[in-house]
Amino acid sequence: MTSTGLDRPAPEADAHLEVPAVSLSALLAAAPSPSPSPTTGPVVPALQDAQEQATNAASWVEQNWSTWLAIGLRVVLILVIATVLRSAVRRAITKLIDRMSRTVEAVDGTAFGGLLVNAERRRQRSQAIGSVLRSVASFLIMGTAALMVLATFQINLAPLLASAGVAGVAIGFGARNLVTDFLSGVFMILEDQYGVGDTIDAGVASGEVIEVGLRVTKLRGSAGEIWYVRNGEVKRIGNLSQGWATAEVDVAVPAGEDLDRVRSTLDAVAERMSKDEPWNELLWGPIEVLGLESVLLDSVVVRVSAKTMPGKAVQVERELRWRVKRAFDAADIPLMGGAPAPVEDAATVDPTAAMAAPSAYANLTSPQAQAASPIPPAPRGGK
Repeated sequence: MTSTGLDRPAPEADAHLEVPAVSLSALLAAAPSPSPSPTTGPVVPALQDAQEQATNAASWVEQNWSTWLAIGLRVVLILVIATVLRSAVRRAITKLIDRMSRTVEAVDGTAFGGLLVNAERRRQRSQAIGSVLRSVASFLIMGTAALMVLATFQINLAPLLASAGVAGVAIGFGARNLVTDFLSGVFMILEDQYGVGDTIDAGVASGEVIEVGLRVTKLRGSAGEIWYVRNGEVKRIGNLSQGWATAEVDVAVPAGEDLDRVRSTLDAVAERMSKDEPWNELLWGPIEVLGLESVLLDSVVVRVSAKTMPGKAVQVERELRWRVKRAFDAADIPLMGGAPAPVEDAATVDPTAAMAAPSAYANLTSPQAQAASPIPPAPRGGK
């Protein structure tokens, strides 16, 4: 027997013993790791994941930092320019208003300043104009800057502008009276239609203007009452304090009076009044005798006219009537105040003229009285 036959089963036995060892290591390698217990806390990301996220963030910042920097610088530049422009415009408007006020004060100090300029009126008007101009300038500049900032962030402004337009229409329709008053006040101030101290006839009220606002004008009536007139309700304005006024006096004399003597007397009164103070300052032209205004059966009317300062026509008329009456009394020229009442002779007066006519009902036997008498009641019981 040879030894080769005895040694053959040995390799098979070794192979049989190594197979289970290889299978066990493979199973251990393929088996999942045990999950952490819920009590161990949150899972800490792996170092590779954190590194990957940091790399992504750094790359995003590197790609977009220039864009954000450009947007920020553009926004800052827009705001700085808008602020500087707004301050410059408001300062220019303020200087303009101050210059207007200084001009008014300089003119007011002259001899004719009180006749031509009302300092309070000009001051209020300049302040109102300055306030309106500053508000409009601030709204336009800052509103434009806000739209430019939104456009810088690539925000679509079409829906915003459409919504603002719809909201503006709705507000304007709901507050149309307020908008009308405000716009009327703005144009009234810009056009200098009237001011403080003027006497105006606004249609709805008349009197002296004591305060002018963008929405309401305050008037002092002739009886001392204060009228609050909305500027939007004023359709027409009659300013009695601008330009000049006319004083007119009608003098009625008998029809048989010498008109040449009447004219010479009126001319003497006019010449004397034109030289006396303070009427010589209130009169802006000579007092003229215009001639006959009307001719009646028993009287004629002569009209005297003069051009005066605004608002001083009533004073001049009263003084002129006073002087005409005294001059006519001195010249023995009678004045006519209307048709005199007829005087009747007492002998020709009928004493029964004021008595009523006799009535037919006063005579009880007249047919009218018999028809109006009541019917007597019928007797009772046939008696």
